[in-house]
Parts: sequence; structure tokens; C-alpha cells
Amino acid sequence: MSELAQRHRILYVDYQYTIKDWLMGIVGRRDVPIRALLKLEDPLTKLTLENGGEIYLWVPPMMFPTNWLTNRSHDKVLQWNVNYLTRELRKVMARLELNCPLIVNAFNPVWGPPMIGRLNECATVYYCYDEITAENWISRHGQRYEKKYLQQVDAVITTSEALRQSKSALQPITFCIKNGANFNLFHQARQLADKHPPEKIIIGYLGTADNRINSSIVEYCVRVMPDVEFQFIGEINDLQLQERLSVFPNVIFIKSLPAVKLPPLLAKLSAAIIPFVCNEHTYTIYPLKINEYLAAGLPVVSTPFSILDEFESVIELANDPESFAQALQRVLNDNSPERIRQRVEVARANSWEKRAEEFEDIIQRISEAKEVKA
Repeated sequence: MSELAQRHRILYVDYQYTIKDWLMGIVGRRDVPIRALLKLEDPLTKLTLENGGEIYLWVPPMMFPTNWLTNRSHDKVLQWNVNYLTRELRKVMARLELNCPLIVNAFNPVWGPPMIGRLNECATVYYCYDEITAENWISRHGQRYEKKYLQQVDAVITTSEALRQSKSALQPITFCIKNGANFNLFHQARQLADKHPPEKIIIGYLGTADNRINSSIVEYCVRVMPDVEFQFIGEINDLQLQERLSVFPNVIFIKSLPAVKLPPLLAKLSAAIIPFVCNEHTYTIYPLKINEYLAAGLPVVSTPFSILDEFESVIELANDPESFAQALQRVLNDNSPERIRQRVEVARANSWEKRAEEFEDIIQRISEAKEVKA
């Protein structure tokens, strides 16, 4: 979004906070923009980005929670929410003089069908970055709404080839724009490592540690490689995984950090891993972290959880504990300058700048197609 903001006016509609969210914010159990929700301060703000782009951020008014309701009750309350949000959003659009906008619905199809055609939009794009049946927060009503929404929008953009194949069954105008990476930021790790090579062997995992991780593979590698330190950098959502691995002295958990603080940690790594389980959910994932690893020049070992053909020349794939550990042993000796350069160049081609160009190209094609129909 920050790349697109350099060349386009963007109004970002924040999460639709509910009364429940507001109450949790009051008692300090959740970070909620309470003053904006109560209109004690302007819910519309302008953010100026480091690249010079600008994004308008609008915090919608409080909504009634609906996910827990039965279908019939859910649909009635949702319609009230949509009417309220649409009325307020039109006021914001008038302030900004936004006419005939392109609507991008970012993985919130429940709000999609009742809002179609209500903002004088020139086109609507559904941006789908996950399999809806795998998300607890939206799975109850999301699937039935998504099926309808897919047939109503002008186009769909997914973040993985597996998702593109799935969604194109109901919407043939479906494109795939995979996740990119902040190349310049994560390439700093490579530059730091060149100046100060790692002093010991550390294998790292960057990102949320949750039920996607194949704990059997990780535990086996930790056991058979006792002289190697394994670092998990990021939030822990699977406490059983943490308990299972914490008994090993060569496993370190590092709390989640802002992205700008990650390069020094990655510079100390000798290799990186993506040990995901292989199932219907992970099959639809395009891992953001793979390009971050490669931007740092790191060798990568991953399970074949998704379609990763484009990386086959720069990563190793292994689908069981023994072969995963063997692959790690191989890549630790695969750090020639040429191999590092190859990894970096793959990541450079997958930067967010490149992804923004792909997105703009698709937007242009959608707009031209709409003009022809008109």
C-alpha cells in the first residue's frame, strides 16, 4: 500500500471495531482507538509515509458484533451495520472529494455483497490472502458470503497460486500477486553479515510460531543438531510448541520485534527454515518470510507445503524430519558468493516495488475492461 500511495490517493478504512472491542479497550485488554470511536477526536487522519506517499486512515464508528449470531440474525444486524458504515463513509469521501473510487476489499467478504454499488465505485476488487474456511474469526459466515461476493466483484487478486486456482472457479477474472518483501530493509542483514560474519551456527525462524509449524520436524532437527542454536523470532501462538521445544538448551525464543530491528538478528543466522505442516490451509499460503530470508542471502530449507516452484533453484525442500535435517546440513555448506547473489536477486525481483507495479497493471486492465463494457 505504501508503494501505491506514492502515485494514488488512498483512503484506508480501518477495522470495524464492535461494542465488544470497545469494552475490551476500556478495561485495557485490547488496543482500541477509543477516542476516535467516540468521535472525541477526528476519526480521519492523514499519514505521511517515509517514501513521501500519503494515506488517509478512517476509523469507522462502532458496530454491533455479528460473528456469533445465527445466519438469519447475523444478516439482519449486518445490514444495519452496513447502512451505518456506508452513511458515514460517504461523508468522509465527500470531505476528500473522492468520486468513483476503486474499491479493494481486503479479505472481508461478509461486508462485500451488501456494499456493492453503494459508494458510486468504478470497480470492486476482492483481495484474498488466505483460505476463508481456515480463519476462525470469519469462517462461520464467511464462506457463504464469499461464494456470492466472488461472482459480484469485477476481479479477484490472491496472494498465492493455490488461492488463484480455487477462487477462479467462481470468478474467472482472478489474478495472483504474491507477497513481496521490504527488500532494502532485509538486505541490510546481508550487508551486516558481510562486515561481521556469524560467530556460531544459528538457524532461525522468523514470524509467528503457531499450529502451522510441524513440531516433529523441528524437534528432530534440534535433537540431531545439538551444536546448532535454533532461534524462533516472533510471537508465540502455540504454547504447546513452546513447551515442547523449551526443554532443549539449543532452542531460543526471541519476542516479536519491529521490522526495522530484525536485520541485525538475521545477520547472525547461518540458515533459515519454514517447517510448515502440509495441509489444505498451508497449501494456500505464499510465505512472506521466504523473500525476507533470501534478501538477507540466507539459505532456506522448507517443507513443500505450497506451490514454491519459483524458488526451487535457491531453496531446499524436505517433507520429513530426517530429510529436513539432512537438507539443513547441506545448506550450511552452501554459502558461496555466487549462491548468495542468486538468493538476493530472487528476492529483489519479489520486492514490494515490483508487486505494486503488478497491482497497478491489473487495476489498469480492470478499468479498461469496465470502460469497454460501458
